Amino acid sequence: MLGWVIACHDYAALDILQGLEQRFGHQEQCLAVNYWQGLSANMLGRMMCDALHRVDSGDGVIFLTDKTGAAPYRAAALLSHKHAHCEVISGVNQALLTDMLPLRTQLSSQLFRERIVTAGGDGVTSLWHQQQKNPPFRLRRSG
Repeated sequence: MLGWVIACHDYAALDILQGLEQRFGHQEQCLAVNYWQGLSANMLGRMMCDALHRVDSGDGVIFLTDKTGAAPYRAAALLSHKHAHCEVISGVNQALLTDMLPLRTQLSSQLFRERIVTAGGDGVTSLWHQQQKNPPFRLRRSG
């Protein structure tokens, strides 16, 4: 099963997780990380790292964030580069996650990324999709 780390501003992450659990019961391998203004990048990174390790069973982890480029997204992006089968999604909401919930047990992290971005429409993207628009800088050898 894919682990989920829901990371959003203020109480949004906890609100989303509680909404899912009220409707579907306790969600294994799923944690909320709330980000408040003034929380240091270091502390947020530590909270996200702890959540990653707590939800990871080896099948992959999906970071579900509210805003592209915001602090939770950036912290997730840094962690995703260090762990195989990690994806970072932004623009999520409770309705979208409700629709995607059954796919946690059925899809790989890469297939899940494609499905949630497609299902979410224009407001949802992934770190992978953003990197395709802006590929990383690479040095060329002269000679």
